[in-house]
Amino acid sequence: MRITPPTLALSSLLLIVSSAVHSQHGTPSSNPRSEALTNAGDAALAQPDKASEAADDYETALALDPQNRGALIGLARTAMAQGLPGKAIHYYREALEAAPNDVSALAGQGEAMVAKGAYAKANENLAKIKAICVAACPEQLALSSAITKGTEVPTLSAAQIQTKPIVTEGVSKTN
Repeated sequence: MRITPPTLALSSLLLIVSSAVHSQHGTPSSNPRSEALTNAGDAALAQPDKASEAADDYETALALDPQNRGALIGLARTAMAQGLPGKAIHYYREALEAAPNDVSALAGQGEAMVAKGAYAKANENLAKIKAICVAACPEQLALSSAITKGTEVPTLSAAQIQTKPIVTEGVSKTN
């Protein structure tokens, strides 16, 4: 009976230390070449006509380090720049599997969902961002703005509508 409390305390301490050591070995090391290619992809994507070069850089970065979330997000942004929101959603989903609370990936995926017309899913992402960001963060504001713009229905005034009468000569038939 006297040995039980110290034994429990020691075993708890060993459990905590061993789990901390194990978790440190479970994280992948970052590859400097992969990071350099991701940065090159970011620079290429900043130029309007270099989206395919950016995609090549990001794909090579992922080949070197499959855990490179920056390259996945870069590929998603490249897909959006090329007008492929479905492909962007796929890459954002992969980035979010590695880090579910990545606010930039959640916002980017939400904007891609708005482009596809999936407003309910985009609102889910916005709710997740609101839960993560205590104060309004830029990603939250950008996604909220994208959802608002996407759901607005354009209205026409009577002055904007131009009508042209069509006159045709026709023969009426009677049965």
